Amino acid sequence: MSMESFMNARSVAIVGASKIKTKRGFQAIRTLLDQKYAGAIYPVNPKEDNILGFPCYKSISEIEGPVDMALITTPAKVVPAVLEDCGKKGVSGAVIIAGGFGETGAEGRELESQLVEAARRNNIRLIGPNTSGMINVNQNFNLVGMRDVPPGDIALLSQSGNMALTLITEAKLKSRRGFSFYVGVGNEADLGFHEYLEFFRGDPSTRAILMYVEGIRQGRKFLQQAYRTTLEKPIVLLKGGRSATGRRSAGSHTGALAGMSEVAWGAFKRVGIIVVEKSDQLFPVAETLSSMPAVRSNAVAILADGGGHATIAADILTDLGLTIPELTEKTQKKLRAILPSAASVPNPVDVAGGTDADPSLFADCARIILQDPNVGGLLLVGLFGGYGIRFHESLALMEEDAAHQMGKMVPKFKKPIVVHSLFASEKPHSLDLLRYYGVTVYDSLDIACKCVGALAEYGDYRKAYHAKASFELQHEAKAKPEGEILMEQAIGENRRLLLEPEAKRLLAMHGAPVPQEQVAATADEAVELAAAFDGEVVLKIVSPDILHKSDAGGVRIKLRRPEEIRTAFDEIVANALRFQPKADIRGVLVTPMADPGLEVIIGTKVDDQFGPVILYGLGGIMVEILRDVAFRVLPITLHSARHMIRETKSYPILEGARGGKPFDQKALTRLLLTVSELIESYPLIEEMDLNPVILHHEGLSIADARILLSDKSKADIEAEDNRLALPIR
Repeated sequence: MSMESFMNARSVAIVGASKIKTKRGFQAIRTLLDQKYAGAIYPVNPKEDNILGFPCYKSISEIEGPVDMALITTPAKVVPAVLEDCGKKGVSGAVIIAGGFGETGAEGRELESQLVEAARRNNIRLIGPNTSGMINVNQNFNLVGMRDVPPGDIALLSQSGNMALTLITEAKLKSRRGFSFYVGVGNEADLGFHEYLEFFRGDPSTRAILMYVEGIRQGRKFLQQAYRTTLEKPIVLLKGGRSATGRRSAGSHTGALAGMSEVAWGAFKRVGIIVVEKSDQLFPVAETLSSMPAVRSNAVAILADGGGHATIAADILTDLGLTIPELTEKTQKKLRAILPSAASVPNPVDVAGGTDADPSLFADCARIILQDPNVGGLLLVGLFGGYGIRFHESLALMEEDAAHQMGKMVPKFKKPIVVHSLFASEKPHSLDLLRYYGVTVYDSLDIACKCVGALAEYGDYRKAYHAKASFELQHEAKAKPEGEILMEQAIGENRRLLLEPEAKRLLAMHGAPVPQEQVAATADEAVELAAAFDGEVVLKIVSPDILHKSDAGGVRIKLRRPEEIRTAFDEIVANALRFQPKADIRGVLVTPMADPGLEVIIGTKVDDQFGPVILYGLGGIMVEILRDVAFRVLPITLHSARHMIRETKSYPILEGARGGKPFDQKALTRLLLTVSELIESYPLIEEMDLNPVILHHEGLSIADARILLSDKSKADIEAEDNRLALPIR
C-alpha cells in the first residue's frame, strides 16, 4: 500500500479522544485545531458526546466519512481490537502511541506480534508502536503536539522523541531551515526505516533526510533503499547505542538491536549516508546538505580575518580528509591587488586587517577564490557579521551588501559557501541574509568544518557511485553442486562444522589457492604422505567435535623426520582425546609448512541487523590483541575490497614498510572477493574463519579454514529479510 494516503492524510480519527487537557487524546485535537489542519477530525470515545466542538463516535466504524489515518492513544492491550475496527472502516494508516510492546520483554513481544497480525489482516500500515507520533509540517497535520515546528524541506526520522524535540528547537533558534515531516519510528513493528526512505525519496517537499537511529530491524533492506535514495537526496545519521551501556539503553526503550557499531558505521558510509558522531552536528550537517551544492574534488579554500581561526580550520579540515590546495598564481595575484601587503594569499587566505574598514571586501575575495579551478568550495571564518557590532554600525550595511553578493555566488559558481561567525548568536541582519540564500552560518568552528567535510564526503560518494554495491544478494549465484553436497553430508551427520579439509575443498571449488594436503588415518600413513611434500609439514587433528585445534593441543608444525612425524601424530590424537574424550577423530591432516609471510584474517558472520558481513585485518593472535580490522556488509565489489585493505592501520606493512618488499595485494583482494561469492552462493554458511591467511610477496597461503553452518533450515534462511532480502523494486 502506498504511504501517500496516510502521510498526507485528509482525515484523521483520534481513538482515545479525551476532555482531560493533560491527555494525548485531548492535546492531539487541540493541536490540529490550533494549527488549522484542513482535513476532517473525528474524535472516538464511547463515553463522550462532544470534544472541543467535534461530535464523538463510539467506534471508528461508525464514522460516516472516509478515514485515512487513525491516531490510537489507548492502552497497549486494546490496540489489536482497535485495529480490527479500523479495518472495517478501511483506514490505511495508524499511529500507535502506547509503549508496552516488544521493548518490554517476552509478553510485550507477543502483544506486538498480535498487533502486526491485526494490521496485516486489515491492510493497515503502522507507525510505531512506542512512538511520539508523526507530523506533516507543511500540511499542519500534527499528531505529536510539538508547537511551532518550522516548515521546510528536511524530513526527520527519530527513535527518540527528546532528540526530535532538541533538533526542532535548534532549527527554530539557529536557522531559517525547517522540516517537511517528522516521524517517530518507535519499535518499527511494521513500517521500517527503509519504507520511510522510499517515501521521502519520492516526496517533492523533502530535500534531505535526518535520522537518529538506535537499531534497525531490517538492516539490509534499509541499506538497499539508502543506496537508491542518496543518489538523489542526502541522508544524515547519528547512531545511538555504540557503547555497551548505550546498547543496553537503546534496547530498553526501542525494542531494537543496536548491533555492532563497526559494521553499522561502515555500512552506512558505504551507501552514501553522512554519519555524524555528535548530536550538535546532526541538524547543521543536514541543513547544509539540503541547501548547498557538494564540494568538488575534495578541495576547499579558507578565507579568514585572523590567523588563529584559519590555522585551526585547516587542521580540522585536514583531519576530516579534505585538501587545502594552494591557489593558482593568477588567483593570488588578484587577491594581492585588493588586500594589504601583510595579507597571506596562498590558502588559507588571511585578509590581515584588510576588511576592517570595508567588510564588503569579503565578497570580492570570495568571488576571486571561487573562480579558482583548484577550489571546490569556500569556508569563511572569523568576525563576518560582527563588524557593525564590534567596530561601527556603519559597517553593517557593507556586511549586508557582501552577504547579498556571496549568496548569489553559490548558484553562479555551483560551489558551496559555509560561514563561521563569532557573532552568529547576535543574529545580525547580514548573517540572516546569508541564510536567506541558503548559506549556512555557525558560531562553532568545529561544526562549520564538519559541514564542509560532509559536503565533500557526499560529493565524493556521488562521484564514485558506480563503484558501490547495492547489497542485493543473488542467492546461489555461483553455487557448485559439489559444494551443496558437501554441506548436505555435514547436516546429515548432525554437525554444523565443516571439517578443515571440507572447508578448503569448498574454497578450492571457487578458485581460492589452498595448499595440497591429505588426511592420514595412522602414523605410518602420515609419514608416507609427508614424504610426498618437499620440506617441512604441519599435522592437525581432524574432528567435528574440536572447533579450536590449538586449544586441544591438536597442531604440530615444522616437522620433517619420520620419527618426529610419528611422535607428533600420536601426541595429537592423545591430546585431542584428553581434551574431548568422546571426540570423533577422523584422522590427522598432513599439509606442507607454509613459507613465512604476513598473517592476516578473513572472516564472515551474519549480523543481526545487516545480514552477512565480512572482516579483514591482521591475523593470528594479533587479531584479538590489536583489533586492526575492517568490516563490510556483503556482497563486496572490487572497490570495497581494496578500500577494506587500505583502511587498516597495518596497511603500510603491505606496501613494504621501511624499504621492505610489498605483499601481494592483488591475491588478497581476489580472496576477499572469493569469500564474498561463497557467502552469497551458500546461504547455509553462518560463519567462516580463515585465520591465518599467510600473505607472501607473491601469492598467499590459507593456513587454516573453519566454516560453521546455520542450525536453521535452508527454507527458513531464505525467508529471512536480513539474510536474503530481495531487491526493492
